[in-house]
This record gives sequence, structure tokens and C-alpha cells, in this order.
Amino acid sequence: MALQPPESIKDAYVLLNLGDSVTTDHISPAGNIARNSSAARYLTERGLTPREFNSYGSRRGNDAIMARGTFANIRLFNKFLNKQAPQTVHLPTGETLDVFDAAERYQQSGIPLLVLAGKEYGSGSSRDWAAKGPFLLGIKAVLAESYERIHRSNLVGMGVIPLEYLPGDTADSLGLTGRERYTLVIPEPLTPRILIDVKLDTGRTFKVRMRFDTDVELTYFHHGGILNYMIRKMSQN
Repeated sequence: MALQPPESIKDAYVLLNLGDSVTTDHISPAGNIARNSSAARYLTERGLTPREFNSYGSRRGNDAIMARGTFANIRLFNKFLNKQAPQTVHLPTGETLDVFDAAERYQQSGIPLLVLAGKEYGSGSSRDWAAKGPFLLGIKAVLAESYERIHRSNLVGMGVIPLEYLPGDTADSLGLTGRERYTLVIPEPLTPRILIDVKLDTGRTFKVRMRFDTDVELTYFHHGGILNYMIRKMSQN
């Protein structure tokens, strides 16, 4: 597993445009699997009945279910829809889809994804799947006003970039609708809490802070997450 320098993220779409206080339960719910959800369809295709679906919490060892359960909370408020629903808009087509189904389409097209959020992203109880799930959906970065401490660390561990608006900046103040395409210009060498440029397909550019707060976190990022780092380290011994 040769170590490659991190590449800039080019022409990413926004999967979800969220507000303040998005909790780990919004991101990775632990409750019952709804009968009309992507996870339910997956289980039905494998011969299970609704009585056998059980909960996301009981199936947390199944990555296929947990990926489909990411952002599947019915109380998730997505600005693209202007209502609570575990859905989003697939921007290239304008279709409203379950979040997993939209992410799968983007991945099939090789398109990287971002999430826009407000204050206190990832608040609530610590939940590892709240970082693992977005990684499996192809989310490369989250851009938020602030993060819950442990969740930010978990994103780093999965190789998902936590980006933070500069003081005084918000999606609204920058005029971001989430329908733009975003290019993250990642320089070398990286240093903790470095400022980077975000370029939009509208021609506008603004700066954000990469919330890699220590050299160790930067090392994890260069390896694509803590798991890749540990595998490479063990292979060298």
C-alpha cells in the first residue's frame, strides 16, 4: 500500500445541506429500520420480512445496512427539501431520493461528495458509525461552522476532512445554496489548522480551515484514515 500525497477534491457535489445541531443520531440512527427505507429494501431482497428487520443498532456489524442507514433519520432537516425527511436531491437530475440511493448514483459516476452544515455538527452521544457511514457514502469532507469534539476526531480517523468556516462566515453569508460544485485545493505541505481555498463552479473562491488539529491527525489523513495507517505500520514490522 504505497503512500500517495493527498489530492485536491475536484467538482464535488453537496449531498446534504444541513443546519445547526445535527446529531450523531441524525447521521447514524440506532432505531428501528423503517419499512420504506433503503435498508429495508436491501433486507427484503434477501428474503427477510418486516418483522425480522429489527434496528440499526442491532445490525451495526453489517456495513451494507449501516451505510444504507446513514442519514436515514426521519427527523433530518435538509435545506434542499425544506422539510424533515431521510432524503435529498440528486442535483444532476433534480430527483428526490433516499440519501443512500443518491450517494450511490454519485459514486457510480465517480463524483466526490460534501456535506454542508451549521453549528455543533456531530453533537450528542459518541457513535462511530456517524463517521464510518459518511465515508462509505463517498463523502470526502464536511464543511460546518463548528464540530462536536469527538465526532470531529472520528471523521479524521476515517479520512473524512472536517472543514470549518472562518469566524463570521456561514453558508448564508457566503451565499452558498449547496447546488454549486466545490473544488478543495489541498496544498503541500499541510500543517495543522491550515487555511485552504474552496473554488466554486460559479467562479467564486473563499477560504476555510482544515480541522486537522495535530501532526498526528495530518499523518492519518495522508494515509487515508487511521486503519490504513495501522495496516501500513504493521506491514513495515
